[in-house]
Amino acid sequence: METHVKVKLGVSDRIILTVGYLLLGIFCLAIFIPLVYVVIASFMDPNVLNNQGLSFNFADWTLDAYRRVLGNGMIWRGFANSLFYSLAFTVISVFLTLLAAYPMSKKELVGRKFFNTVFIITMFFNGGLIPTFILINQLHMVNTIWAILIPNAFNVWNMILARTYFQSTPKELREASSLDGAGEVQHFFQILMPVCKPIIAVLALWQFVGMWNSYFDAMIYLNDANLQPLQLVLRSILVQNTPQPGMIADIQSTAEMSKVAELLKYATIVVSSLPLLIMYPFFQKYFDQGIMVGSVKG
Repeated sequence: METHVKVKLGVSDRIILTVGYLLLGIFCLAIFIPLVYVVIASFMDPNVLNNQGLSFNFADWTLDAYRRVLGNGMIWRGFANSLFYSLAFTVISVFLTLLAAYPMSKKELVGRKFFNTVFIITMFFNGGLIPTFILINQLHMVNTIWAILIPNAFNVWNMILARTYFQSTPKELREASSLDGAGEVQHFFQILMPVCKPIIAVLALWQFVGMWNSYFDAMIYLNDANLQPLQLVLRSILVQNTPQPGMIADIQSTAEMSKVAELLKYATIVVSSLPLLIMYPFFQKYFDQGIMVGSVKG
């Protein structure tokens, strides 16, 4: 039978815990309230929302925003593009990161300090937008999917986390696999990878979310509308339906454009965020374990 010992907290401990819970509650509300506001606002009539604020009267709600968003063929194409870019980028990035992290985790590697220095330098300095664009253009990658998948595939910070995680794995695993005749490649893929699922899940989640929310690289390198990701498609729709300063239009047309822009704004936020909200719970059990182990040791 298990026995639970009740620990009596002192006054200072209670104060610290109370303050901590209050700060945590405020932090959760700061995330939860805007999320609820966006979801409800996406169903509301823009006129009611602008004049009265949020309303829980279903008579003031409408599905016009979602009909416009989901009925647009470019949005579905952008959604498919974003899903492909995010999945492909995640696979490429995580694979390259792990391949670099494994040898860097070995202290006997010749030139380890030199490579560490080179990697760290790239975290603080880069060529800039114009030289990078010239390089991508000379490689004939402009207006291709490779301009999205290749340039940022390797992340030094992720490599450091993976390297630290590899260093935290028991050395007996390598010794046992070596006795069984396994080489470095066999040990990496058959022994180490199944053990390192938590850090792989963390890196995959980070890279997927980063690519899913990314639009700047696509805006710079992609001219073909059929290759544009969802974020860029949604941006284009909002820009097209937003009245611009100096437009020559009657008041009624301008008001209608403003209404459509307001109608689409919140619905596009929900549509673009929904895949991430669905995906995160499946990675949460790995996320907590992977990020803690990778940040404590090494």
